[in-house]
Amino acid sequence: MKSKILIVDDHPIFRMGMKELIDQEDDFTVCAVAEDIREARKAFAEKVPDMAIIDVALADDNGLDLVEELSAARKDFPMLVLSMHDESVWAERALRAGARGYVMKKEASESVIAALRNMREGKIHVSNSMVSLLLNKLQGDSDKQNTGTEESLTERELEVFRHIGAGLSTREIAERMTLGIKTIGTYRDRIKQKLGLKNAAELIRRAVLWTNSQNIHTS
Repeated sequence: MKSKILIVDDHPIFRMGMKELIDQEDDFTVCAVAEDIREARKAFAEKVPDMAIIDVALADDNGLDLVEELSAARKDFPMLVLSMHDESVWAERALRAGARGYVMKKEASESVIAALRNMREGKIHVSNSMVSLLLNKLQGDSDKQNTGTEESLTERELEVFRHIGAGLSTREIAERMTLGIKTIGTYRDRIKQKLGLKNAAELIRRAVLWTNSQNIHTS
């Protein structure tokens, strides 16, 4: 029996290429593709996939929100997260959200099939460097590694930070995240405190630099 795969990505060409790659294998088949969370929910319910491949950046959606939702809906549902973002920051977040693996998009064609097979066997799939990082955290180094870095931010704080780096005002961020302006202000204060930033100017500069380095902007 072939394992049925759901692909969730907002780039049609990438979805097509990934589907062709997977359908060439004897043990996998793509049962559905989706470009956003709404379509993914429908496909998840109707096609009942065995596994899913989910991009972090889904137009106006956060792919990790979908990972958390599907993980809650079906315990032990294997999900592989794909992203252009720095693995040292995002892989751990993906695993915490409920994913079983993380692959950088630039390495997807070489790594996805191996990742799917590892996940089907109940294994976690991340790079060797990420394994080392996670082991260091388990050994008690997490406080040292997280202090003053973007890795110390929560999911919501990082989302606010990303929007700041994209040039959005507090009001625009509040509207985008469907939250109050005061709530966004609280998130900004927490981010400044965690990153050791003195004022709004330092926050904006740090956010812009980080956002550019992570290739957050997608077409």
